[in-house]
Parts: sequence; C-alpha cells; structure tokens
Amino acid sequence: MGESCPDRKEASVGILDNFEKGLERVVNGAFAKTFKSGLQPLEVTAALRRELDTKAAVVARDRILVPNRFVVRLAPADYERMSSLGEPLIDEFTRLVTQHAAAQRYSFAGGIDIRLHRDDTLSDGVCRIDSESVKGAVAWTPVLEIGGTRHTITRSRTVLGRGSEADVPVDDAGASRKHVEVLWDGSRAEVRDLGSTNGTKLDGQPLTHARLEPDSVIEIGRTRIRFRVLAQAAAPGASGSGQGGGRR
Repeated sequence: MGESCPDRKEASVGILDNFEKGLERVVNGAFAKTFKSGLQPLEVTAALRRELDTKAAVVARDRILVPNRFVVRLAPADYERMSSLGEPLIDEFTRLVTQHAAAQRYSFAGGIDIRLHRDDTLSDGVCRIDSESVKGAVAWTPVLEIGGTRHTITRSRTVLGRGSEADVPVDDAGASRKHVEVLWDGSRAEVRDLGSTNGTKLDGQPLTHARLEPDSVIEIGRTRIRFRVLAQAAAPGASGSGQGGGRR
C-alpha cells in the first residue's frame, strides 16, 4: 500500500522554505502562481519523507535501506497543475528526498526515480504514494540553471559566454564571448575563468579557478548560474558511475 499525503501541518517550516526557494528559483515564480490552491507540492514532499521513514528497513548494522522508486498518484486537477512544471518539480522532489535520506543515514539500492501518475479515483487535494526498492546504477547528472532554463552538462568541458561559439549562451552584456568553462570528470566539477573582461564570482567571491560544489552559484555580470548534480536512476543497460564521490 502506498502512503497517503499527510496534513500539511506535519511538514516543518524549514522544509517549506527550502522547497519554495528551490522551486521558485527554477521556475521564476510559477510556483506561487500555480499553487495558490489545491494540493501543495509541500504536502507531496512531506508524504515522500514519511514514505521513507515508514519503509526504512535495517539490512545491516550500518545500513538502513529505503525505497528509491516512487509513484505519486494525484487527482486529475492536481496532476495537471503539478505536471505542468515538468522536470524542475521532479528535480526538487528528488533533491529533498536525497537530503532527508542523508540526514537519517538511509541508503538507496539505486538512483532515485520519482514519477507523477494521474489517478481518476482520487479526489482533489488527496494523493497516494507507492514505492519500492529497485536495484540499479546511479546516474550523476550535472546541470546548470540559468533564468529557469536547465542546461545538462554532457561534455568534460563546457564553455559559457556571450559568443555564438559558447556551449551554453549567457545573454548578458557583462559576459565575455568565452567567459568561463566548467570541467566535469563524472563525479566532480571545476570552474575556470577564461580571462574574462569583467571577471567571475563563485558564491559571491571572485575566482580564477575553483572546485564547483553542488548548489554553488556562478555569477557572470548580472547573471546567476546555479550548478547542481542530480542522483537519478541510470537508463536500462547503462553502467552508471556508481555512488562514488559522495556528492549529495
């Protein structure tokens, strides 16, 4: 049986702030406009956390296994509103599930897979969560978020800048044609300024070359670029990069 969504009062204010800030950052305020009424994403987040706690199983002295595949069943109207936000919403659910698991020292059998499902038998404001543990490889997916647009890093070297030759365009008069590069080796990232005219900041500090941690913010002119690494289920048949690196 899946877990029903708990009352929203059960969710902590800290989780609420974390979720809203993260989602608003991704979708540029669409969160507040879309979810003024009806089932709130926070309630789904609380239900996912509760599902982890309920299904946690001690399999070894130092290992507590929890589900890593989740199906969030929603009433038609709630499904339409939540699915309209697409991958950014799923990414925020994934990030907070990962954070809760880390705080509780839970382990996953594989990458986290969260899906929304329309269920015509449910009433508005009600959701159910089905979950299971599925063994599989983890795909560490690095992304750059700029103004609500997500750019997946697919190369070992990705150049950002105002010029047409940049891999990721930055529409900012303060950006050089080739401003910075992001280096990714499969588990760790670095950022390097390419001799830009106006310089680059990382989390508010000037940089020439630095390690890039998840949720760090690169500043080019007035543009803020957030770097994130998502631990997701690898595609069938993919070997993945394992859970090495401990980035999350």
